[in-house]
Amino acid sequence: MQTVFTGISDAPAAPDIAVVIDVMRAFTVAASAFRRGAERIVFAGTREEALELKARNPGWLAFQDGAPVPGFDLANSPARLRSLDVRGRTIVQKTTAGTTGALAVADAGLVLCASFPVAGTTAEVLRGTGARTVTFVVTGDDGRAEEDLACAEYIAARVREAGTRPDPYLARARRSAAAARLAEGVRRGWAGVHPEDVELCLAADSAPFAMAAARVDGHLVLRPVAAGGPVS
Repeated sequence: MQTVFTGISDAPAAPDIAVVIDVMRAFTVAASAFRRGAERIVFAGTREEALELKARNPGWLAFQDGAPVPGFDLANSPARLRSLDVRGRTIVQKTTAGTTGALAVADAGLVLCASFPVAGTTAEVLRGTGARTVTFVVTGDDGRAEEDLACAEYIAARVREAGTRPDPYLARARRSAAAARLAEGVRRGWAGVHPEDVELCLAADSAPFAMAAARVDGHLVLRPVAAGGPVS
């Protein structure tokens, strides 16, 4: 399998397979929501669109990144997600990096969204496709985010060798600028940040599914998929 690593701005519009990486924290939140029983996640292009979708659909929840914003139910914290009942719910998600990256490659033949918790199953799904080329979209810091690049390289290594250990990749993510920013947020008491967020983002291979996005009724919708199951 040939691998291409790119940032959002340089990502091709319609690669055969795109794996969009956001470790801290959008796609860790998404994985956590699915583990807690959420039905699907709808990606919004703007916060206004997210709130409009929530308003039009009673019972939907809305998540965003950054500090808490009125109207949104969560500020993108996997630890704070535990206080919400998401079973059977639809979530609208808008983030600066992860959802933006997914929308940028929405016309790919297959769009997978990934973080460390779903990395192992994502690699299994990729292995099952027999893909010759996979484009990894590193969404943080204009394609330079060390935690996202480490996760992408771990998934690629797991495709080549299923027994690859995550430890050196997790060590890189733990030393990343994003992890340092979250730690600083905890020290400063920033709203929307939780002391356990980084460790939850580094819980490699803890979710028994991958996450695939596809267009549904004009929106890009993310759902969990099992290895060996249909992904498109």
